[in-house]
Parts: sequence; C-alpha cells; structure tokens
Amino acid sequence: MSTEDKPLIFEVSQNNFEDLVIHNSSHLPVLVEFMGIWSEPCIKTEYAIAELAKEFPGDFIFAKIDIDEQDELKQQFSITNVPTLVVFKDGKEVQREEGELQLEELRILLKHYGVFRESDELRDQAREKHMAGDTQSAIMLLTQAISSDPNNVRVALDMVQIFLDIGEIEQAQELFDRLPESAQKTDIGLSISTQINFIRLAQNTAGVASLQAQVLKSPDDYQARFDLAVCLFAQHDIEQGMEMLFFIQE
Repeated sequence: MSTEDKPLIFEVSQNNFEDLVIHNSSHLPVLVEFMGIWSEPCIKTEYAIAELAKEFPGDFIFAKIDIDEQDELKQQFSITNVPTLVVFKDGKEVQREEGELQLEELRILLKHYGVFRESDELRDQAREKHMAGDTQSAIMLLTQAISSDPNNVRVALDMVQIFLDIGEIEQAQELFDRLPESAQKTDIGLSISTQINFIRLAQNTAGVASLQAQVLKSPDDYQARFDLAVCLFAQHDIEQGMEMLFFIQE
C-alpha cells in the first residue's frame, strides 16, 4: 500500500474516458462504476469503493460514471442495470458485476488484481486455525498481523471474537473498548458489541443446561425460554435462539 499517495477517485465523462480509464488501466486496475445518483444501491457501492480507495491509495483507480449525464458511455458499454461495476486492465474490460456490492465482496475482487493487505492474509490463516481448534496458533498469527499492520482494525476485531469464543469476556471487552469508534461501528464491530451484551445478560441467567431442563419440564415457561434465547444468542446460536422467541410470540 502506497501510504504517501492519495486515493485515485475521478468522475468520468466521454471527454476524459480514454485518458482516465483506458490509458491508466495499463498501469493500475481501474474500477468503473456506472451509477445513478438517485439509486441507493449505487450510493452504497460508491461509498464502499471510495473507502477502499482511501485504504489503498495509489493502488487502483475508482472512476464514477453518472449514466444520466453520460448516455453515450452507457450505450457504448450496454449498461442496462445500475450499479454496474466494470473492471479495466491493460486497456480492456476484464470483469463486470451488476448490483450492489458489499465491502467484503469488493475486497475479494480487488485481491484478484493484486490489491490486498498481507495482514488480511494472516487473518484468513488465523480463522482457519481457530476453526480447526488450534486457537493458540490463531492468536499468534493475529498478533503477528497486528505487529505488521497496526492500522488494520479488522485484525483486532478478530482477536476480540476469539476472546469471546474462548470465554475471555473481560479481555474481549477491554480490547474492544480500546478500538476507535469507527471500528466499533462497522458491521463486524456492531455484531461483536451485540454479542458482548448478550453474554453479559446471559451471566445473569440460570445457564443453558438449567434453562433447557426447565423448558422441557415447563414448555410454557416463557421467562425460561426468553433467558435461554439470550444464552443461545450469547453463544452465537442465532437459529435456536430465534426458535425460542418465535415460540413465545405464537
């Protein structure tokens, strides 16, 4: 990542398309979003790509084309739906995606063109280790990732999740509280925050085993079902937790 560069974000027209897109694609991957400013999926995709352009300044070009203003380009590239993302490399279209794209989907797309963070590679390795039961190795990999790329808050969020998974709630809370608010407000951050809250609530219940026994004994004990749902949510067992709540609502 070229930290000294600025994000390469441009609004493109018929007049500058050749220079900004075709010519530059010989040097960098160019992501062209055909969009309508009236479309919420377009705006969300634009925001996500712009965030990545800021994260990887100078590593790729983000070109925006307003189809209402640039009908000739719309026709030239046969754009029928927005948003449509077209990737150019070496003067040619190499990939096309229609519909709203989430941040993680865009990360995967960019990785295909060599735009990624090595710390994210370590995150993937750590996730595999943790899922395989080798949590100690996962923690070591995440520690290595944090040391090499301290600005990648996703690494710290992964560490928080591991702490939660192994029952180290206080360590998880302490690390989460040290993260910037922007990280806490991401989708991953909000999910973790919710899980922490459910774990705190679950600590004030009789516990999963006792509550399951109570529900079997008294199926209409709605308080026991609610408390059990809280415990299941705390364990990230969303499906079973929702079943408890659905029973109460019936």
